[in-house]
Amino acid sequence: MPYIEGVTAVTDTRKLGFWILTALVVGNMVGSGIFMLPRTLSEVASPAGVLLAWTLTGFGVLMVALVFGNLAIRKPNLTGGPQIYAKELFSEGSTASTLSGFMASWGYWIGNLAGNIAIITTFASYLSTFFPILTDETVLYTSGTFSLRLGNLSTFVVCTLLLWATHFIILQGIEGAGKINFVATAAKVLGFVLFIVAGLFAFQKAYIIPFISTKEVTNGQTLGLLGQINSAALTTLWAFVGVESAMVFASRAKKQLDVKRATILGLLIALGIYIGISILVMGMLPQDVLVQSEKPLIDAIETVLGSIGGKILAAIGLISLIGSTIGWIMLSAEIPYQAAKQGLFLPIFLKENQKGLPTFSLVVTNILGQFFIFSTISNSISAAFDFIIYIATLSYLVPYFIASVFQLKLVWTKETYSNGEWRMADGIIAILATIYSLWVIIAGTSDLKTFLFGVLLLASGIIFYGKIRTQHKQQV
Repeated sequence: MPYIEGVTAVTDTRKLGFWILTALVVGNMVGSGIFMLPRTLSEVASPAGVLLAWTLTGFGVLMVALVFGNLAIRKPNLTGGPQIYAKELFSEGSTASTLSGFMASWGYWIGNLAGNIAIITTFASYLSTFFPILTDETVLYTSGTFSLRLGNLSTFVVCTLLLWATHFIILQGIEGAGKINFVATAAKVLGFVLFIVAGLFAFQKAYIIPFISTKEVTNGQTLGLLGQINSAALTTLWAFVGVESAMVFASRAKKQLDVKRATILGLLIALGIYIGISILVMGMLPQDVLVQSEKPLIDAIETVLGSIGGKILAAIGLISLIGSTIGWIMLSAEIPYQAAKQGLFLPIFLKENQKGLPTFSLVVTNILGQFFIFSTISNSISAAFDFIIYIATLSYLVPYFIASVFQLKLVWTKETYSNGEWRMADGIIAILATIYSLWVIIAGTSDLKTFLFGVLLLASGIIFYGKIRTQHKQQV
């Protein structure tokens, strides 16, 4: 890469090893999702629907994860996330290549911004266990239909403080931030194991009967089992967003093979945790209580261990969410930085500090994240969470689909498959990953409002594309 003022090289001392990469994958996946999704899923699916949705989504994401791992090894020069492959689908240097690469990077970045705030709002939700003021309904100010409540204002302040405290932690160095994430992830996994053990003693079969049943959703529609799986598909996928974390940091990994291994191991750990906890929570809380819960895991554990158990789990949850926040903000800042290296983002995003951290990208990412935090002013924590994860998940789906199609292209053209080894197996995996990604995109955008909102988010990047195109023409 040519020298650019403010850009420094990352030294080997800052390279990430297998276990830190695995911690990033697990930490970023098992973040806000597992803390809030038991409630969200119970709104749209019966116990059987939830279990089948997790299983199907786990299989689909495993195919996508295998694609990520294969591409990290076969195309080690393309780093920064699955969106980078968009430009490789077209002729090198063409307008289609630049436009698709930029739009995919833009959408993926926006998805990460929203994902950051979903985690941060979940942190505020679990902090309310110790500070009930975060859910206080006292009205401080009213203007027309808008009412500012004490709880909303307090949540806004807490979320803002966590966002910028994380910002300064990351500025101290990526390796140090990675180690903090590793410790937080270890605490998280330990806490979930303890939850599963305790939950086995409190599980009540009556709460999950009937195991298979129809489900009436908010719009009055009644869903059968297949409809429930379809409705839960986008929600369960949110829990696996972050599976590409090791891939995004591939350029900072000690070995490219570690990227694939960390991705697959992290996914399997997360899937085991998700299925175990989801089923247990449904057997620990009555359905009507679960769908109203702002912090379902804590409400569930309190049925076994009382308020002390709830506070212990909340403390472990807060530690793990701090780790997830660090991991996700690191991930978000890395995306436009790596895209700029490929000529797909504004050059100013290449600016680094002396520790090799993309400082400009980090600042802009968190300033934009601050705007998302304003959603907590007018919504309850759970409503803000549901709104944000829908935006984020849809933003991720297109890059996942692109990576799968790119793997198909490599298989079809035999590029990197000179001896034909693994070509057939990789082709089958790519086809399954492509079908899964396309299915969830269709399921997630079946609602016209959601579809138009997703298109609007992607289209907003057009404002900056002119500068990218001009820069590209100058280079050519």
